[in-house]
Amino acid sequence: MAALSDQLLVVAIMAYLVAMICHAAEYAFGNRSALGRAAIRPARELVGVGARTGDGGVKTGEGDPKSAGTDSPPTKKGRDVLLGRAAVVVTAVAALVHLAVLVTRGIAADRMPWGNMYEFVLTGTFVGVVAWLFMLYRHPTIRHLGLFVALVMVLLLGLAGLVLYTPVVPLVPALNSYWFIIHISTITISSGIFVLGAVPATMYLIRSGYEQGKRSFPYTLGRRVPAAAELERLTFRLHAFSFPIWTFAVIAGAIWAEAAWGRYWGWDPKEIWAFISWVVYAGYLHARATPSVKRSVATWIAIIGFLTMLVNLFGVNFFSSDSLHSYASVE
Repeated sequence: MAALSDQLLVVAIMAYLVAMICHAAEYAFGNRSALGRAAIRPARELVGVGARTGDGGVKTGEGDPKSAGTDSPPTKKGRDVLLGRAAVVVTAVAALVHLAVLVTRGIAADRMPWGNMYEFVLTGTFVGVVAWLFMLYRHPTIRHLGLFVALVMVLLLGLAGLVLYTPVVPLVPALNSYWFIIHISTITISSGIFVLGAVPATMYLIRSGYEQGKRSFPYTLGRRVPAAAELERLTFRLHAFSFPIWTFAVIAGAIWAEAAWGRYWGWDPKEIWAFISWVVYAGYLHARATPSVKRSVATWIAIIGFLTMLVNLFGVNFFSSDSLHSYASVE
């Protein structure tokens, strides 16, 4: 079963890669190509925006910041729509294969597949892609974000398979507790959704710049994604959903630490960075709820929170040798 799980991981990565290519083809070569049109649009079109027209009106071309983001959807289904739908179908198939990776890994280990860094990344990315498919079902207009979601899946799963891979081994004694399921499941769910939330957060900043009239890279990537306001709302909803789960996971981890090591808090690097992430994400939600704080500033705080999670996951495990959580690193 362990060998089958490894083989299925390769299949899942390839499927996510195919989905990413389909999304990229829709994004770049569809009827309303974002990258192609932005690249070939003559500069004089941008200069001429705002000029008076013959009927006394004002020309509001694509270079006008006020008109950015108001592109009307295509009136008929073209190849870009077919490519987009194919990308969604392939992503769903990849998610099923991804699930099979986890199931076969769990059967091979005779436990839940959450015992080390490799398995944590596999599970967290699966949570993220399931959440993405659910959001896409509820809000089909966000489909163009699929390119960046698939890219994240390919990168993280590729990293897991090439760098983080750990053979199937029994759980260390410290993990043989009912708190294993409680703590690890909640920390994995919240981490997966936080990772997903970083996608609309990043694209919000890019789209916002595009709507302000910026036409250099990376702002040209923002033309086909949803409007900045919609991306910002999506970012908030994902973080607002995940933050209470993360809070519970941190508390559960402290209770488990007291049962396993005789103290709730020991300034372990993992504990410190988990708390730092909690503080940053709490700061994001507070900033988001404060009218005087710009939405772009709040979104940057959310992205900083994502970076602290990466430090906690990769930085601590790779560069800290005195963590009691060393059993969760690469062996």
